[in-house]
Amino acid sequence: MRPFLDEDFLLDTQTARELYHGVAEGLPILDYHCHVSPREIAEDRVFHNLTQLWLEGDHYKWRLMRANGVPERLITGEAPDEEKFQAWAATLERAVGNPLYHWSHLELKRYFGYEGHLTGANAKAVWDHCQAVIGDGLHVRGILKQSNVTLVCTTDDPADTLEWHEKLAADPSLETKVLPAFRPDKAVNLEQEGFPAYLERLSAAAGMEIHDWRSLTAALDRRMDFFTDHGCAVADHGLDNLCFRTAGVPALDAILKRRLAGERATETELWQYKTALLLFFGRGYAKRNWAMQLHFAAQRNNNARMFRRLGPDTGYDSIGPAVNLPGLAAFLDALEENGELPRTILYSLDPNDNAGLVSLMGCYQGDGARGKLQHGSAWWFNDCRDGMEAQIRNLAAGGVLGNFIGMLTDSRSFLSYTRHEYFRRILCGVLGRWVEEGQLPDDRHALEGLVADISYRNSVSYFGFGRYHLRGAETL
Repeated sequence: MRPFLDEDFLLDTQTARELYHGVAEGLPILDYHCHVSPREIAEDRVFHNLTQLWLEGDHYKWRLMRANGVPERLITGEAPDEEKFQAWAATLERAVGNPLYHWSHLELKRYFGYEGHLTGANAKAVWDHCQAVIGDGLHVRGILKQSNVTLVCTTDDPADTLEWHEKLAADPSLETKVLPAFRPDKAVNLEQEGFPAYLERLSAAAGMEIHDWRSLTAALDRRMDFFTDHGCAVADHGLDNLCFRTAGVPALDAILKRRLAGERATETELWQYKTALLLFFGRGYAKRNWAMQLHFAAQRNNNARMFRRLGPDTGYDSIGPAVNLPGLAAFLDALEENGELPRTILYSLDPNDNAGLVSLMGCYQGDGARGKLQHGSAWWFNDCRDGMEAQIRNLAAGGVLGNFIGMLTDSRSFLSYTRHEYFRRILCGVLGRWVEEGQLPDDRHALEGLVADISYRNSVSYFGFGRYHLRGAETL
């Protein structure tokens, strides 16, 4: 029987072990999509205990604690930090098979040198062990350095001032490059209650009044230029789905003006507005050489009572309807028609969408770009071992696996970089089995290049980050 979480965890062949330990393990990390705070990096926030590190804002863990019957006061409430940790420990020991079980123990091992496993019974001993390591506090920048992170893209609203990014860019002591990513969901979501108020905020940021379609797009153009000036090279959209409905400027003017007057749009008008704005963004990204991420099939805020109490991103989202592939195809084709399709990464929370997305991507590859359209790594409810392996196999079967840009954390936690280790072990495991089953030749030079590219180097080149001369991007 093998020990729990030993050095060959998830590496079930000799080839996998050699690929991981010889190549993947030592590579830096590029986290091109996450939700960490640029302010906390700029101010070098200090964490004083495991609850601050693990349970603040982590709705992955909150969901499991609720499923274990933990009272909300021990999750998002005012209970003491050690009591919250005790509740999480008692939950984790029952969450076998969940990726959080592996991630949490990897974090304990990598950042705190704890070799055992966490239970409700030993929570106090683990807390004390980790507190001794934390001492006067763990600094964000120290965590980034220890994790070997070369570049991070945060998630930023078009109306943000990017003041913290400016401070980061002016700080020569910071070893990790931190860049903004453009996330304009609040401008797209016409149906949301706060939409008119948001446009007032966007107007102030752009320095111009937004009162019709042309002024809206002019303001957003200004903000994209502002983000470009701050190093932005990637945009991201969280979309429930995409129904392609076109409309002319007069119709869009009327839709927007009625909404600003407090009226609601019809379903058709809603998709006309969203389609037009997404096409506008796609063209803007292509012009600026940004990459576009499209996240689909999240059904958000299902629990109305808890949404009123806690707000969004608190653990009440689920997998939603599958991607409307005809609508997505029409959208991509409208951009492709005039050479305005940017590099695009497609994600879906519904794992049944994998093969469909990969096959659709193949219709729009080309233009001298390797992997111009990408199937994003297994996302959110799919970033377990089964989900990651399924995504890798689907991409390999229907596309070019060697061009894959690999893993991201999509996390609010600064300890989540072990997810890259988890992914790399799974990747090496898949490749190792293929080699030892005779499905791949044992060409170590080619295999090592694949592992290095998928784990790190492809993402450096895909987003144009080679200009920052990131370590580990050129050679094995």
